[in-house]
Amino acid sequence: MRTRLLPLLIVLMAGVLLALGLPLAVSLAAAEQQRVVVDRLDDTARFAAQAQFVTEGDTGHAERRTTLEEELTRYHDVYGIHAGVFHRSRAAMARAPWHWEVPEAGVGAQAFAEALLGRRSQDPPQVWPWQRDGRIVVASPVVRDGDVVAVVVTDSPTGQLRSRILRGWLLIAAGESAAMLLAVGAAFRLTGWVLRPVRVLDAATHGIATGRMNSRVAAAGGPPELRRLARSFNEMADNVELVLEQQRAFVADASHQLRNPLAALLLRIELLALELPEGNEEIASVRTEGKRLARVLDDLLDLALAEHASADIRLTDIGELAAERVAAWRPLAEKKGVRLSGHGPAVTAWADPIALSSALDAVIDNALKFTPKGEQVTVTASADGKISTIVVADGGPGLTDEELTRVGDRFWRSGRHQNVKGSGLGLSITRALLSAGGGSIAYTRNEPRGLRVTVALPRNPPAVR
Repeated sequence: MRTRLLPLLIVLMAGVLLALGLPLAVSLAAAEQQRVVVDRLDDTARFAAQAQFVTEGDTGHAERRTTLEEELTRYHDVYGIHAGVFHRSRAAMARAPWHWEVPEAGVGAQAFAEALLGRRSQDPPQVWPWQRDGRIVVASPVVRDGDVVAVVVTDSPTGQLRSRILRGWLLIAAGESAAMLLAVGAAFRLTGWVLRPVRVLDAATHGIATGRMNSRVAAAGGPPELRRLARSFNEMADNVELVLEQQRAFVADASHQLRNPLAALLLRIELLALELPEGNEEIASVRTEGKRLARVLDDLLDLALAEHASADIRLTDIGELAAERVAAWRPLAEKKGVRLSGHGPAVTAWADPIALSSALDAVIDNALKFTPKGEQVTVTASADGKISTIVVADGGPGLTDEELTRVGDRFWRSGRHQNVKGSGLGLSITRALLSAGGGSIAYTRNEPRGLRVTVALPRNPPAVR
């Protein structure tokens, strides 16, 4: 979510800065050019005042014209600006440099024509830093006795003007860059402030989804709406945990309370069996169903305890633990004629040793139940990246694709295995024991036949996970 929200904020801030920076840059360029134009207008006005007294035929005409030419020459030498005073016929009264003429077309000709009408030329087109051949032409009329007798024209290079505009733009760009960096930093802080409660909420939700029902959200920081959402989530989690605790307590209490009446009932059945003939089929069936009911109650109590108990997670050599369980189950395997073997290097993982032992007992017991005589059950421990695994593969009939999706559900058993002793809770208890320690269990087909059960355990401690 941050990768989507952060670029959006950055793009919006960049758009705002560009919307402010572009008009500022244009305004700066216009202000710099206006300053140059005003300065040139002052110069042309001064030259026009001198040219008013240059009248042909008057005494001192040559001297005043020479003074005007010297003034224009010094002006050109100092500033590099073409300047001249031209009669209405475009003949030069005085000019610098000596070969400069009024342009026949373009901006210069337009400015000269406007000055002949008795008004100063309009502002020239805006000059931009990339226009290397741009020039500023300004013209002012020379008025004598109310008539325009000549025009003063200045043609200025724009190198310094373009340099000043470019420097101003660089300053604006630096300011915009600094503002953009601040905006990006503010965007990071803003998105972090907004999304921090979302990340905490996501972690708490994942914790509850994986069985850690005590996961809660600290309602601190973030917008008020998210703080209210965190409080509502905590209330919901409290209610869900309370309901689950009540369900577990009910199952545990019910299974525990039913054991004594069931034991008394089985005892009475045995007493009644003494009065019946030996080998009575009905009494044998009642005994079998009674023992099955006792086993179901025991498994229900174990399941309730497994879901309720907290795991004592520690660094465990699961390879050694798997070897111990294989050795413990080998006598039963030999009795059934099944080859039970375990192999693998020393592999460590973070798990509850007691819970893992119980889980392996259930898985190995299940494998031995369904593996026919002469086949093999293998237990293999290995490590891969951040996960350590214990794989129990048997040579039994295996399960279909549909059955693989249901294996591990409470009280579920395959229709083909209804005659095999069991309650359908063993693998559910195994999953509960593993989930409490951060582990998992998965089921796949074994080749060429049978079931392959993979117990996965994390190699990182709980704090790192």
